[in-house]
Amino acid sequence: MLAKVYSGAVYGVTAFTVEIEVNAGRGDPQIITVGLPDAAVKESKDRVWTALQNSGFKPDTGRVTVNLAPADIKKEGPVYDLPIAAGLLCAAGIETLPLLSRYALLGELALSGEVRRVKGVLPIALKMKEVGLKGILVPADNVEEAGVVAGLEVHGVKNLREAVEFLSGRLTLAPFSAETPDWFLSTQTTDEDFADIKGQECAKRAVEVAVSGGHNILMVGSPGAGKTMLARRIPSILPAMTLEEALDATRIHSIAGQLKSHQPLISQRPFRAPHHTISDAGLLGGGTHPAPGEVSLAHRGVLFLDELPEFHRNVLEVLRQPLEDGHVSIARANATVDFPSKFMLVAAMNPCPCGYAGDPKRACRCTETQRRAYKNKISGPLLDRIDIHIEVPPVEYAQLSSSARGESSETIRQRVQNCRQIQQERFKHSRKVTCNAEMSTRDVQTHCRLDSGAEEIVKLAMSELHLTARAYTRILKVARTIADMNGAASIGQKHVFEAVQYRSQDRTKW
Repeated sequence: MLAKVYSGAVYGVTAFTVEIEVNAGRGDPQIITVGLPDAAVKESKDRVWTALQNSGFKPDTGRVTVNLAPADIKKEGPVYDLPIAAGLLCAAGIETLPLLSRYALLGELALSGEVRRVKGVLPIALKMKEVGLKGILVPADNVEEAGVVAGLEVHGVKNLREAVEFLSGRLTLAPFSAETPDWFLSTQTTDEDFADIKGQECAKRAVEVAVSGGHNILMVGSPGAGKTMLARRIPSILPAMTLEEALDATRIHSIAGQLKSHQPLISQRPFRAPHHTISDAGLLGGGTHPAPGEVSLAHRGVLFLDELPEFHRNVLEVLRQPLEDGHVSIARANATVDFPSKFMLVAAMNPCPCGYAGDPKRACRCTETQRRAYKNKISGPLLDRIDIHIEVPPVEYAQLSSSARGESSETIRQRVQNCRQIQQERFKHSRKVTCNAEMSTRDVQTHCRLDSGAEEIVKLAMSELHLTARAYTRILKVARTIADMNGAASIGQKHVFEAVQYRSQDRTKW
């Protein structure tokens, strides 16, 4: 007897429907799985068989063939345990499951019959809605994640017996209903605050400019100057995520298995801070079955690289494409996978190996050759893609011991929100551009016109600092953001002056 069950799989960030055909026939008792299954899928036969017995079912069948279609795409993971078990019960005539054709099934089975959480549920749920299925059965721990998909019945099941009772019509399960907007808005908070930072007014201004326009920023300073403290408080002033951005970020974290149990959405912009020993595959993504890396997990958020020169040179160089294009392409023999990677790069480094070059109170122990070699670990093309370079000086004792508190993150965040609203209005007819940093060359020509005085300043900067065409474009983008912060319709001299000052590493002939 033949039974068909619907499930899903993910390749890259794209989900597709998997039709699981289970045929119970004559022969020696065994389960054969075909359709390019990986090791985890092949092992499902032992989990399924034991889970059925421990759930009170007595499968008495001969040869069982399980086909995972389409057969030309590799299937991986334990996500097919639950649909295979349901299909086997139906094909063997043990249970009649009239609702089986109307729902997709996902879930890993424990030997006891418990249904365990799996990854990639959100993109699969979105796909099931697209193909027109009535609903989806998922592990109880994944129900909030799938429940954010409006217009799709989502039922969480705790064990195999409960799933079978529901599909047979003997048990009624109320569909999960997520109050997404209310929950989403109430969780966009953070404990870090800019008011905790003593001094560093110039650095805080540069960070606010960077966040207001979505610009990449590099902070250079001695150890203990506050670079990491500044970076870790950036999420507290980032603009609130829209629901569409949250779904984009959640889809990637779901595929990577990074969502916590009972977490429906990524409600705060991601802040990823990988260690400098990370590999290029860990940063960019990869593997036999490509998985997203840190640059994609930071999508719509911040990627913080502390001690930038300590990263391997080849790891830093792979950042060029995502910084320029906003996505990562990973090519394999059978397909090319694209992962979105629109993030704000925040990098921090010391000025030399010992960390005290240029420090007014501590002498540098490095030779000129060592300092040059240290700085040359950051290539010119990568540095060109970082819009803002600032120096973070040591904080004086008088500032550290002062009881005065600076501006709160909430105050700064409100200014950032106002600036981003100006940009959203400017780019409302573009689906690709959401902030000034994402402007194309044509957008720059349209929205970054300079008055005559500002044009002379840029011309002088290009000549004296020997800037590249890319650096010129990024100066215009930063100047556009500064003008937006000041509520100015056009870019004037003072806006360009400040933007040029943020190319400190060009001024010191990096």
